[in-house]
Amino acid sequence: MSSTTAIRLQIEAALARRIPSALTLAPRLLRSTAGVGIAEVDALLDGGIPLGAITEMVGPECSGRTSFALSFLSRMTQAGKVCAWVDVSDSFHPESAAAEGVDLSRLLWIRCGVTASTNASQTSANGFALPRKYLVPPPARKGLHGGGFGPHPRNEVKGLSEAVGDLLRPETIAPHCAEPQRRIGHKREVFEPNPSPRGSYKAKSSGPAKPWSRIEQALRTTDLLVQAGGFSAIVLDMGSISPEYASRVPLATWFRYRAAAEKSQASLLLLTQHACAKSAAGLVLRLQPGIALREERTVFTGMEYRVDVARERFNPVSTNVVSLRKPPQRTTEAAWRSRMAWTGPR
Repeated sequence: MSSTTAIRLQIEAALARRIPSALTLAPRLLRSTAGVGIAEVDALLDGGIPLGAITEMVGPECSGRTSFALSFLSRMTQAGKVCAWVDVSDSFHPESAAAEGVDLSRLLWIRCGVTASTNASQTSANGFALPRKYLVPPPARKGLHGGGFGPHPRNEVKGLSEAVGDLLRPETIAPHCAEPQRRIGHKREVFEPNPSPRGSYKAKSSGPAKPWSRIEQALRTTDLLVQAGGFSAIVLDMGSISPEYASRVPLATWFRYRAAAEKSQASLLLLTQHACAKSAAGLVLRLQPGIALREERTVFTGMEYRVDVARERFNPVSTNVVSLRKPPQRTTEAAWRSRMAWTGPR
């Protein structure tokens, strides 16, 4: 036995009660990943987004968050996996998702804050909300002046004044930009602890509707999807919610999502304007505002996006061997471009 091995055994025997295997290298955690579909981003992330973890994409509007998520869902759905999109602000566009290659038959779209009364009225070409009773044709009348010849001329004007009056109501006419609009005072919203065992918070306000009700609905839906399993990727879109509301989500909620994602091996993508998952997120990507491409003078050709790795939990474990040379620094920033459909292949 060499002297180095003997010294190592003596040190580990002396520290066995305090630090077991003090000089043994920690095993490296192998985390499987899924490709995003963007070559520059996959090279930056060493394969793609980690599975069974929370990936938070932070950035302002028009920073490429939705394009990033749709590209990832396109790869997942084309592989035959089922995904879900929790839409907090009802801003998801199915036509754009289909254009990116997302299989809509394998995508569950949850629209938060949308009720059945939304479809109670139809919209005309001018953007006015018309009541349904004025769009339904009258039943056919049989008799002297009915049955294909139309009603009597004296009865044609009956109900016309009522219909015009309903169409010219203030709530059905679109406001003019030049006219000053009356400001509606918003009362302060008070958050009180909810006696539920999971420690959620419920908003109480007598003023206009606040986005917290939609956020709470989205959090409960995401909790059910992650706990139930069966979904390979779940996107929680909170990109249109202001940071003052998104930051009020309890930190215990994100840690519960992380534990459930590790158990079901589902990738949870969180789209926000401000980082709110904190240490529960396995990967935090910070996106910069997109830059319009100026390849043509009069035609918009596409956007250029930049992404920076702000935090990565599953980075490679360093060894105890100290090298005399400076190790090569890893690149934490990447850029990619998206082209419009009318530009054609380049």
